[in-house]
Amino acid sequence: MTSPAKFKKDKEIIAEYDTQVKEIRAQLTEQMKCLDQQCELRVQLLQDLQDFFRKKAEIEMDYSRNLEKLAERFLAKTRSTKDQQFKKDQNVLSPVNCWNLLLNQVKRESRDHTTLSDIYLNNIIPRFVQVSEDSGRLFKKSKEVGQQLQDDLMKVLNELYSVMKTYHMYNADSISAQSKLKEAEKQEEKQIGKSVKQEDRQTPRSPDSTANVRIEEKHVRRSSVKKIEKMKEKRQAKYTENKLKAIKARNEYLLALEATNASVFKYYIHDLSDLIDCCDLGYHASLNRALRTFLSAELNLEQSKHEGLDAIENAVENLDATSDKQRLMEMYNNVFCPPMKFEFQPHMGDMASQLCAQQPVQSELVQRCQQLQSRLSTLKIENEEVKKTMEATLQTIQDIVTVEDFDVSDCFQYSNSMESVKSTVSETFMSKPSIAKRRANQQETEQFYFTKMKEYLEGRNLITKLQAKHDLLQKTLGESQRTDCSLARRSSTVRKQDSGQAIPLVVESCIRFISRHGLQHEGIFRVSGSQVEVNDIKNAFERGEDPLAGDQNDHDMDSIAGVLKLYFRGLEHPLFPKDIFHDLMACVTMDNLQERALHIRKVLLVLPQTTLIIMRYLFAFLNHLSQFSEENMMDPYNLAICFGPSLMSVPEGHDQVSCQAHVNELIKTIIIQHENIFPNPRELEGPVYSRGGSMEDYCDSPHGETTSAEDSTQDVTTEHHTSDDECEPIEAIAKFDYVGRTARELSFKKGASLLLYQRASDDWWEGRHNGIDGLIPHQYIVVQDTLIS
Repeated sequence: MTSPAKFKKDKEIIAEYDTQVKEIRAQLTEQMKCLDQQCELRVQLLQDLQDFFRKKAEIEMDYSRNLEKLAERFLAKTRSTKDQQFKKDQNVLSPVNCWNLLLNQVKRESRDHTTLSDIYLNNIIPRFVQVSEDSGRLFKKSKEVGQQLQDDLMKVLNELYSVMKTYHMYNADSISAQSKLKEAEKQEEKQIGKSVKQEDRQTPRSPDSTANVRIEEKHVRRSSVKKIEKMKEKRQAKYTENKLKAIKARNEYLLALEATNASVFKYYIHDLSDLIDCCDLGYHASLNRALRTFLSAELNLEQSKHEGLDAIENAVENLDATSDKQRLMEMYNNVFCPPMKFEFQPHMGDMASQLCAQQPVQSELVQRCQQLQSRLSTLKIENEEVKKTMEATLQTIQDIVTVEDFDVSDCFQYSNSMESVKSTVSETFMSKPSIAKRRANQQETEQFYFTKMKEYLEGRNLITKLQAKHDLLQKTLGESQRTDCSLARRSSTVRKQDSGQAIPLVVESCIRFISRHGLQHEGIFRVSGSQVEVNDIKNAFERGEDPLAGDQNDHDMDSIAGVLKLYFRGLEHPLFPKDIFHDLMACVTMDNLQERALHIRKVLLVLPQTTLIIMRYLFAFLNHLSQFSEENMMDPYNLAICFGPSLMSVPEGHDQVSCQAHVNELIKTIIIQHENIFPNPRELEGPVYSRGGSMEDYCDSPHGETTSAEDSTQDVTTEHHTSDDECEPIEAIAKFDYVGRTARELSFKKGASLLLYQRASDDWWEGRHNGIDGLIPHQYIVVQDTLIS
């Protein structure tokens, strides 16, 4: 019999199996629900895509119609122009071409968006409808297959349950038969034991009676043993039979168990994956095709848009004011062509149509021609300066209006936060403070430009009129060639003087005069002088004269300062070459003044020695002048503002306003640190500025006042003896008082008669006064015309 514990254990095993099967059954149910939900989500997604593209198609169509209305509005306005020829002519101008291309681009976009709307409605949406129908149908079939697979799996599990119960039943019968067999064997052993004991206990009796009893007892014992043996044999056969059945049942159970596990594994690992594949059959591929249709439409829309934008970009690149001006003048040639020249209209039979150059008007015409030449020379320089300023201002305006602020790519760098988008847009060029500031700067610069433009045009008109008069006078007087030769000689004289002299005469003379009489003059170099006097002084210097020689202080100080500035401004090549502009600007950025001066020195040392000598002389004078700033109100910064534009021009392509501020700072630094910047006389031989307006010369001085007499005594003496026998002395008259500073320099009073033996240098004579030989400064004397002609 099966023990209660064994029975209880069997029940627990079956209960555990039932629990496991229930869990699998629950999983199978949830699997179908999950697939149902997936199908519902797929259908909903496809429905949303349809609704989205349907709405987008409506928006695209509305946008297309609005674009078409916009284009037609302005095209109709263009077509309504009465003068069709005017419209046709205007089309060749680059701005009008841009406008036409822009309108064509709008029409093109209108057509493209109509096409896009049609593709959404008639191509993409039907694709999604088809995908939705196919997905529903395939899911239904896949669900049927899945239900069949689950039924088969449950059938296998039920079969396993039956086999397991059969195994348990046969195994229980085998155990029961085994127990009964063991019980029979115990009874047999017990019975045999009893028989042996009884035979041993029996006493001997008479032979006959005893034999009968024994035979009877023996028969009884045999009968009992046989019964037990027969029962044992029966139970043995039953046990063997049940044991065999149990073994077979266990084998069947193990085989079924393996098959069931294999089926469950196959269902979960392979069947479910295949089932999902069946549900997804063609879904992703169809969705891919539908969305790629959308992408193709959008990309073709962008390509079409880019083609139109490329055409507009080319037109924008070809915006050319010069070409448009030429086209405009060619289109309206009859409007812009010059009129016929005015002809001479004689009065009362006076047929003479040319200037009369006969006496007594000839001398008047000659004088007038010379005056015109002088005036033209001045006006051209002045107008050229106005032109330079105008061009610099124009460049500033062009820099303002051509600033590359059109890149708005930062506005399209969207992040997940809309706040960041707003902040990005608010910081763009189009912010109100930026616009207001730029507009104010632009209008102020434009106002200055038109002021200079007006001044330049008025000056050019005046030059044109005077030049025409001058040319006619030259032609009439027949003085064209002689005047040209005279001007050439004068120019040659001036060039020779400038090339042979370390310090140009105009520079040295103006600085000397200001040093002697104008150090305390308020507003020196800042206040404009008399233009008439400036022209007179400048013309005198051009003729090789020195109108500032002597101690007379009858000249306007501001006019003399204007002549000095005008000289540096009129140089063909600025004192500071443009090729060192950037190096000098880099020095300005240094905060340490001593370090800045050192770097400026390194940059300037590459310049020619003649340029360095002039710089050294000029800036020593400006430094001296700045020391009287309490009286003249001209500190180094104010002087830098006045001289900066004259000494260093800002190269083209740079912001004139900001760069000029750096230039002024550079000039200020050089004025303050001139001793640390320029080489000393031992490093660079040449004239140096000395306070009081004179200059000390450490080489051959062209027209300075002092050459060291001790250094030149031997050379001058030798030259004097060499030429003593060859030349007659020349008489000269002293223009100013002069006090010799060395033993070799002669002292004399104004009006004294001097004898000149020969030129010791361009700036010194060797001569005699009151019986003493020595050196006489050329600038302090007047040589008799009859003797030097």
